[in-house]
Amino acid sequence: MRLQRTGDYKIIFTASYARVCSESTRERFFDVFYEKFLASSPIVADKFKHTDLQRQKRMLQKSLVHVMNLDNNLRVPEELSYVAELHSRSQRDIKPFLYDFWIDSLIATVREHDPDYSKDVELAWRLTLAVGIAYMKFHYDT
Repeated sequence: MRLQRTGDYKIIFTASYARVCSESTRERFFDVFYEKFLASSPIVADKFKHTDLQRQKRMLQKSLVHVMNLDNNLRVPEELSYVAELHSRSQRDIKPFLYDFWIDSLIATVREHDPDYSKDVELAWRLTLAVGIAYMKFHYDT
């Protein structure tokens, strides 16, 4: 499926998300993602050294759904606002450049787990998550 119109990317993202996060594949998908993400940078690995990864995987899954549902009115779910505050300089100090490692690790995991992966699928993931990533980066100094 080629991206033809604004909004098509959400359809492509949703279909890909369903393939990689089905009940039978979800756990492995998030396991591989965190393996890749933690290996992407010593800074990332250090940030997660005292983290309950099972809990973190559940939180990421919920966060992806919230980001997927962001709309043009910028109505941000309360949960995403909470996560942004938690990741800010004053709390966990997740520096904005670390989100590049996050998205690249996520895309690499999608590439491995989505049997229908294509450049359009990658673009759909990047476009869908761009608003949430921008939101997180924007709130770093709050």
